[in-house]
Amino acid sequence: MAGIPLSDDYPVRRVPAVTYALIAANVVVYLLSPLSLLAVWYGTGQLPRACAIEHYLLRWAAVPTELLGGGQVGASGPCPDPGHTKVAWLSALTSMFLHGGAAHLIGNMVYLSVFGPVVEDRLGRMRYLVLYTASGLVATYAFALTQASAEMPLVGASGAISGVLGAYLLVQRRSRVVTLVLVVVPVRLPGWALVGTYFILQYFLYVSVSAYPGAEGGVAYAAHVYGFIAGVLGAVLMHRIRWRSGTRRVDVH
Repeated sequence: MAGIPLSDDYPVRRVPAVTYALIAANVVVYLLSPLSLLAVWYGTGQLPRACAIEHYLLRWAAVPTELLGGGQVGASGPCPDPGHTKVAWLSALTSMFLHGGAAHLIGNMVYLSVFGPVVEDRLGRMRYLVLYTASGLVATYAFALTQASAEMPLVGASGAISGVLGAYLLVQRRSRVVTLVLVVVPVRLPGWALVGTYFILQYFLYVSVSAYPGAEGGVAYAAHVYGFIAGVLGAVLMHRIRWRSGTRRVDVH
């Protein structure tokens, strides 16, 4: 990330109910998953917990080869096969609510809590939810196309949130965002500069990873890039539709 955003100065006009609901859903799903240490019902031993995590991810995470029709991936090593039947396209949606750890979850939710309310207010709740979901799906499938034979599960809301950042660049780029630079220094930055820097950084990392396969360190930069682009395009369409409907003449009888 280009920095840790703390707040945006745009005066949101109503409660961002969709953003709050998405944050709550992500947090609850994580806390109930075997990836959370609070979910003690999955067992406390190392092997039972590891098998529970593997089975959980194989069932609900997006696996590139599965999304592209390569057949269902089974469990490996000492973990018995769970024997479930997976709906591949549905996993592209469910994977958006899974996170690999508390830091992964918190990082994503911080960005969503700052930029989500602004985009939701500017686009409207339903359009915002459609944009969030569509951006996440585009990001997931785009990543799958870049890693067609990969069997490593893809998790996280980063693709969808990147779409929110892309939409923010279109609908409210003039805002200023209080951001922690170098983790400790709070600075007021133009929204467009922060979001634009995020995209440039993700694109640079994506290109670097493409040139040196295996150097991504478990981060799906391609999903971030394509999710962001999907958000920009979605905002262009949705914001234009809303502007037209808001200025249309109405005859009162």
